[in-house]
Amino acid sequence: MRRVVFNQKGGVGKSTITCNLAALSAHQGLRTLVIDLDPQGNSSHYLLGAVAQDAATQATGSEMSGVAGLFEQSLRFSIRPKATSEFITTSPFENLDVMASHPVLEEMQAKLESRYKIFKLREALDELSEDYDAIWIDTPPALNFYTRSALIAAQSCLIPFDCDSFSRRALYTLLDNVQEMQADHNPQLRVGGIIVNQFQPRATLPQQMVQALIDEGHPVLQPSLPASVKIRESHERALPMIHLDARHKLTQAFVALHAAIHARP
Repeated sequence: MRRVVFNQKGGVGKSTITCNLAALSAHQGLRTLVIDLDPQGNSSHYLLGAVAQDAATQATGSEMSGVAGLFEQSLRFSIRPKATSEFITTSPFENLDVMASHPVLEEMQAKLESRYKIFKLREALDELSEDYDAIWIDTPPALNFYTRSALIAAQSCLIPFDCDSFSRRALYTLLDNVQEMQADHNPQLRVGGIIVNQFQPRATLPQQMVQALIDEGHPVLQPSLPASVKIRESHERALPMIHLDARHKLTQAFVALHAAIHARP
């Protein structure tokens, strides 16, 4: 299954959610790949640690690595093009690989759009269809070339949601965009669920906002992810929660959420 984690609003935890759910997939024995389409590279650094910096350093020659290398190759003629698998880095975690990001993706975007390479990612993932059981795609906080590529390539879209009025307004626009992408380019795409992040169960407003989404018929996944300072340590140590502290309440919430996502048809 190919899942994209997407929200046009920044700071909603896309990379954290992508990496922790992917780490759980791998921990449960699934051959798992994370694709980091955000030029900031947060998922790459989270899962690869110092290796991500090494990969970025190497991606300055005539041939780049990671996602940048994959897209760069599509812009030039090559007698012997690299296989998609050659742009993938093995992570320190069993069953978990990463197609890392690079800041150069930002400047590549206009050229990729002008040459209509919007289907390149889907073609690449078709090539990997026998190699991975689960593919998780992290995206930048914008509806741009990379997020459109991801929505075209994916089968399911997971939407992180912060409990504030700005997030709620952005959610409706996002759902319209996903529906439009489904109609125009990818009939297999569906909304896999809304993930409530940084939830504060004792606060009235978050409870009301989540209940309003449920009452409107939106696919709000349970459980919500609680706010926790432990996630900062997880980021700093480049250890997803299942590897940092398997018994922590946030880890257990991720485990339950992972199960809920896989239980959806």
